Amino acid sequence: MPRTIILLFILSGYSFAQMPKGVYNWWSRPEIARNLNLTPAQRQQIRATVMQYRPHLMDVRAQVNQAEQELAAQFNRDPVDPAKTNEATERLIAARSDLTRTLTQLSLKLRLVLSEQQWQELQRRRPGQGEEALPPAESPAQK
Repeated sequence: MPRTIILLFILSGYSFAQMPKGVYNWWSRPEIARNLNLTPAQRQQIRATVMQYRPHLMDVRAQVNQAEQELAAQFNRDPVDPAKTNEATERLIAARSDLTRTLTQLSLKLRLVLSEQQWQELQRRRPGQGEEALPPAESPAQK
């Protein structure tokens, strides 16, 4: 029973492995991109940057998934080998760290494409910041 609880706790972290706190894929949400009033050049830069990072992100996410599975397998062994479990834990930590680093680098490149006003609007629309309750931003032409 305790092994099952520990395994569930570990696997519950899987959902956090996809996007670290503070990072989300706003560029794939058309309503946000539209409300930011991105120029065609900005849209192209964002697409190119995301395409540049996509293969590495897929690899890193696969590494996180594999490390999580390896750790789960170690917890399911009877008896549990603490040394192998610690090694699997370290591999998972390294994989998640690489994912966080890659997503942060991607976010930085995307931030450099945005104006300060667009960045502020994007921050205002962050998930968990009352995004759904906020009215759509008005463009300067609408004022």
